[in-house]
Amino acid sequence: MTANRTNLTNLTDVTNLTDVTARIGHFTNPGNDADADADAGTMARLRERLLEEATRESLLDVAYRTLDSPVGPLLLAATPEGLVRVAFAAEGHDAVLVELAERVSPRVLHAPRRLDRAVRELDEYFAGRRRGFEVPLDLRLARGFRRVVLDRLQDIAYGATASYTDVAAAAGSPKAVRAVGTACATNPVPLVVPCHRVVRSDGSLGNYGGGVDAKRALLSLEDSR
Repeated sequence: MTANRTNLTNLTDVTNLTDVTARIGHFTNPGNDADADADAGTMARLRERLLEEATRESLLDVAYRTLDSPVGPLLLAATPEGLVRVAFAAEGHDAVLVELAERVSPRVLHAPRRLDRAVRELDEYFAGRRRGFEVPLDLRLARGFRRVVLDRLQDIAYGATASYTDVAAAAGSPKAVRAVGTACATNPVPLVVPCHRVVRSDGSLGNYGGGVDAKRALLSLEDSR
């Protein structure tokens, strides 16, 4: 293990922290349960050391973690500016991490504590104790009209819904109904920016990145409070 540790002593040369954490995962090859327990502890310490050194050297651009929720496992990611991504399992968490590395920064690291506030607020939301989110957002992944739509989505109150047509009008482009649908479908921070509150003009749910069942569950949660 001593030889492996030397690989982490010079993090100033690291450009892709995702690759580094992947290498940590290959440092050990447990042969029994006792070895597995010991190696898990060693890996946890190595990850913690990597996080500390990456933070000290300003190498951590995107922190991520997962969260079990009533609508399935969620991937949460944040930059120093704020929450940049919330992803459902249906989106493929690995694919989302690759997207973040390509569109934000390759310096992506599993750093759960960086997401503590987002986790706390989401837990409160699912428990019915929170109706709005205060966690800072980094909406760099939404540009142009899509960003305008996200701003308008945040005006839809807890327990209320709006049609795609309503949102298009509120965004200043009444005819851009399909573009509103695209903006909702590509919302980088669903739940926190509530695209689940946008429904079709006939009252039917419409599509949702987390699946129609998840959309129905979220609207039911809000309607019951």
